[in-house]
Amino acid sequence: MRGGSGGGPGGGLMVAGTTSDAGKSVVTAGICRWLVRKGIKVAPFKGQNMSLNSFVTREGAEIGRAQAMQAQAARVEPTALMNPVLLKPGSDRSSQVVLMGKPVGEMSARGYHGGRQRELYEPVVACLEELRGTYDAVICEGAGSPAEINLRRTDIVNMGIARAARFPVVVVGDIDRGGVFAQFFGTTALLAPEDQELVAGYLVNKFRGDVTLLTPGLDMLKGLTGRPTFGVLPYAHGLGIDEEDGLRVSLRGAVRESEVAPPVGEDVLRVAVCAVPLMSNFTDVDALAAEPGVVVRFVDRAEELVDADLVVVPGTRGTVKALAWLRERGLADAIGRRAAEGRPVLGICGGFQALAERIVDDVESRAGEVAGLGLLPVDVRFAPEKTLARPVGEALGEWVEGYEIHHGVADVRGGEPFLDGCRVGAVWGTHWHGSLESDGFRRAFLREVAAAAGRRFVPAPDTSFGALREEQLDRLGDLIEEHADTDALLRLIEQGPRAGLPFVPPGAP
Repeated sequence: MRGGSGGGPGGGLMVAGTTSDAGKSVVTAGICRWLVRKGIKVAPFKGQNMSLNSFVTREGAEIGRAQAMQAQAARVEPTALMNPVLLKPGSDRSSQVVLMGKPVGEMSARGYHGGRQRELYEPVVACLEELRGTYDAVICEGAGSPAEINLRRTDIVNMGIARAARFPVVVVGDIDRGGVFAQFFGTTALLAPEDQELVAGYLVNKFRGDVTLLTPGLDMLKGLTGRPTFGVLPYAHGLGIDEEDGLRVSLRGAVRESEVAPPVGEDVLRVAVCAVPLMSNFTDVDALAAEPGVVVRFVDRAEELVDADLVVVPGTRGTVKALAWLRERGLADAIGRRAAEGRPVLGICGGFQALAERIVDDVESRAGEVAGLGLLPVDVRFAPEKTLARPVGEALGEWVEGYEIHHGVADVRGGEPFLDGCRVGAVWGTHWHGSLESDGFRRAFLREVAAAAGRRFVPAPDTSFGALREEQLDRLGDLIEEHADTDALLRLIEQGPRAGLPFVPPGAP
């Protein structure tokens, strides 16, 4: 395969979707894992990502967490080149714009799509070309739908990038939601002829049942569009890999709860995660959910904390807004009572800031001085510059690695040191995301929680979160290898789109 060691630009593929959450992220990761297992040097790419789940690369750049996961699938180190533009929503109408891993300001949706996005086209294409010069193949993930025709003029993530690179496009559709044939046809029909030429075909995702029942529909779709379907991927349970947004745990009414393996000890341990507004990096609790006997729930009512052994106040892009929400719902009082009773509470990043005594925010919310929950002897002042770091250290006698993404600077004035934060009784606070992925530290922390909660819970001695993540990524690679037309996909990646694909008729049959 050309590219990288071959001297010319590497081949590639665009994975688009009929809708958001069609499965683009996991399909991209699966293709990356399948290719790297074949000995092909591959990198993921997403020109523009909108997400509150982000990650810090080793060079101190902030990128979407999904692209970091895809880099792991490709067995390469994530870099800012893989996600040059990250949008972090702060409200329904505005987002922080992160360019090449560094924040460059807040912008309204109208302001961004009205001019700034067009300015970013050339830098985004330059990042893709740099990756193509280094890797044999680049697998690009689109955003939303390529048929968002109101945004096509300034597109830097879907067909605009596919056209710039002359990459073939495979459109993924979620059949579990229904209407997938209409979505495939309509997506292709709405594209301009020049964009239609790049659409190579389709990939059905999340299918349950007998694949042969789909054959008549797939044949008709090919007859209407002139394009094949490259595979039907079955619905896969328990993947639990990083996504851009949305909770990956099963929904039970208003409570989202993880599946749980049987405990090693006599008791299970119940973790309640407060589903605060603008919740970010809720992936921090994935490592807890991976532990046998640990049940993780996302909650939004005070009464749901009653039977919890540990309450987690997670990261948020709006600490002051999250504080108001906790108070309005009675969760703040419930958390305060827990602390007074010596029952465990963990605050991470924005959640840690919420546990402080005082917050001065003239940056994020511009609310000025705001009282925190007062559970930790900490003052927080928001700085214009964002802290982006990959710290390492020790806590509870164990080695810990993490990453930091925050404007708030904590002045810790007491308590027992805990990572960069502190501990008072059974209340812990830290800015470190990802710390619970360190196996020894996670087990030591859970033993402390179990003792404080009076539970006969024993952490499994051999749970490796890193190994579980690798197993999940291998499962994604297996899905592609076993259920997709890999020969056809490889030809697309190597040779690009076929010339002369027929256009879709202007109207439905």
